[in-house]
Amino acid sequence: MKQVQDAYIVAATRTPIGRSHRGFFRNTRPDDLLVNVLQAALAQVPNLDPQSIEDLICGCAIPEAQQGLNIARIGAVLAGLPTGVGGITVNRFCASGLSAVQMAADRIRVGEADVMIAAGVESMSMVPMMGNSPSLSPAMFNNDENIGIAYGMGLTAEKVATQWKVSREAQDAFAVESHRRALAAQAAGHFAAETTPVNVVDRAPDLVTGDVIETKRTVSVDEGARADTSMEGLAKLRTVFAARGSVTAGNSSQTSDGAGALILVSEKALKQYGLTPLARFVSFASKGVPPHIMGIGPIEAIP
Repeated sequence: MKQVQDAYIVAATRTPIGRSHRGFFRNTRPDDLLVNVLQAALAQVPNLDPQSIEDLICGCAIPEAQQGLNIARIGAVLAGLPTGVGGITVNRFCASGLSAVQMAADRIRVGEADVMIAAGVESMSMVPMMGNSPSLSPAMFNNDENIGIAYGMGLTAEKVATQWKVSREAQDAFAVESHRRALAAQAAGHFAAETTPVNVVDRAPDLVTGDVIETKRTVSVDEGARADTSMEGLAKLRTVFAARGSVTAGNSSQTSDGAGALILVSEKALKQYGLTPLARFVSFASKGVPPHIMGIGPIEAIP
């Protein structure tokens, strides 16, 4: 029986995280975001032979429209990777990118590959939650145990808050502290090493001349953290998912645009190309839970 070998992460980067619909990536295609991080990750390991890359696995929660048609392979081609590098897109909703890392690592661990790329990309500006034309099976509504699969994330959060008695005040306090910590980390430069700045081009018509005006800028800092977040401000917000609920736009995670990429290698490739590991992949687990309280998945998976 063949022994499982180790897999190592040797490059890692991500774009800044943009707010969907009104943020700096609202007009940036997801495949362009993916290209940015693929090229940046490869630049971190200049000694690596691109011909040695076996495959690119990319997570994408709603792989349709601008991020459809196997965005993994499209990203590989647009990033200038050798045509011999394959591409496959995987979907596990919020854990899509994480599952891509697990799948890439496992190819290495069982000896099927020596160099893999794992990535993730999402433009919630261009492809909304649930996609452009959702169509749920009517059979889903025949069983009360299954109907939760049709719930939006906000409603599942309401179910978790009710079952575990998480108060509105506790949620708001967690949100305030989350913003405070994110802003402090940004100010200290803690995210700089993991973030690839992205050049953004915005275009708007000049209604007088009819010309298209281009505005160029470089974005390098996550867009979500807000310095004006306070308990008093959050307390004024209405709930948005349940009339008598506790989840608001202020204590929910934002919908976002962004991409990230990792390069993973075997110990053989590590030595062959003189690479320095950032981390060693050790283990992974997934576990299903009742759909209406899907947010507790980590509680079951982590043990």
